[in-house]
Amino acid sequence: MKRKTFLKTLLGVATLAALPLAKVAHAEDPIIIGEINHYKRLAAFAEPYKKGIELRLKEVNAAGGVLGRPIEFVFRDDQGKPGEAIKIAEELMTSEGAVMLTGTILSNVGLAISSYAAEKGYVYLASEPLADALVWSAGNPYTFRLRASTYMQASMLAEAAAKTDAVKYATIAPNYAYGKDAVAAFKSALTKLRPDVEFVAEQWPAVFKIDAGAEVQALERAKPDAIYNVTFGPDLAKFVREGTDRGLFDGRNVYGLLSGEPEYIDPLGEEAPEGWTVTGYPWYDLDSGPEGEFVAAYQAEYDDHPRLGSLVGYMTVQSIVAALEKAGSTETEAIRAAFEDLQLATPMGEITYRSIDNQSTAGAYVGTTTVRDGRGVMVDWEYKDGADYLPSDEEVQALRPAE
Repeated sequence: MKRKTFLKTLLGVATLAALPLAKVAHAEDPIIIGEINHYKRLAAFAEPYKKGIELRLKEVNAAGGVLGRPIEFVFRDDQGKPGEAIKIAEELMTSEGAVMLTGTILSNVGLAISSYAAEKGYVYLASEPLADALVWSAGNPYTFRLRASTYMQASMLAEAAAKTDAVKYATIAPNYAYGKDAVAAFKSALTKLRPDVEFVAEQWPAVFKIDAGAEVQALERAKPDAIYNVTFGPDLAKFVREGTDRGLFDGRNVYGLLSGEPEYIDPLGEEAPEGWTVTGYPWYDLDSGPEGEFVAAYQAEYDDHPRLGSLVGYMTVQSIVAALEKAGSTETEAIRAAFEDLQLATPMGEITYRSIDNQSTAGAYVGTTTVRDGRGVMVDWEYKDGADYLPSDEEVQALRPAE
């Protein structure tokens, strides 16, 4: 009996001793974030974006992580295919133990993940996709968007366009959700400011399949005073080169959504357009404050300059960490609630995720393109606060489905 009692007591002590160790091990398990993107198809944007994520992760984890645990991103490539992205999203949440999802560049993929997240009750931070449907017509309580939306950036360019004498406008944009939204937003914003303008031509090339010669000819035939361009990536490069060779831009105002972003203007080198009014990222002029600190840290880490994607990736981690800290938990509903009206400091300044539509107030840089030291840059640029370019609460309520 004494031996049995001794063994029972010993077993109990061993069990109790093991409990704190189990808690410590659990506390040290990383918080997993599922990151889905088009790393091969859009490497020019996705790779700098990933580096921005990794830089901020390194900083956060070196400072002790979040909620007493390290944070870890599991990166997956969806090949730019909505169906593949949904399959990966489910694997990340159920097999990899992710507490939420983030990522995507292409708007059609972002919209697919957003819809799936709403169906399953997964929190999704759409870090990059710009289609306005993400937060308005197809918005849902589980999807939040970081970047300045299509509506916001188009409104910034329309504001500049309204100050000129141009009356006849032509547009060119990729034929999918983002391009359609971008043209509609520019038209709406500009006609409110200048009811006398008219749109004389619209060109809709398939994304990454532009026939630049044919598009330039069609725009020239319309004889516009100004052109609004939404092409990006390899399509932008082809359009710029063909339009320059044929004199399309001579004597015309050109407004380029995203055209000043290093991802897209850097490859053009000395062929970069001059005199366009664009949204972009003038990292080369940012040398003080939070903006300059980020640029310096990125250059020190990678011996390379940041792209806009780098900044978006960095701010993605900042946003998720801020939400987790506010939630005090990794439970889905706690994270979702924490994102509503979440405020945080970023290299762009303080931003807020508005609860009315889950859109952040991150802004954009607007300036004029020129060539400096053999590469395209923005000059006379200004940072535009996103909060100043969002529709009113009443307009949002009319745009967003009832929840």
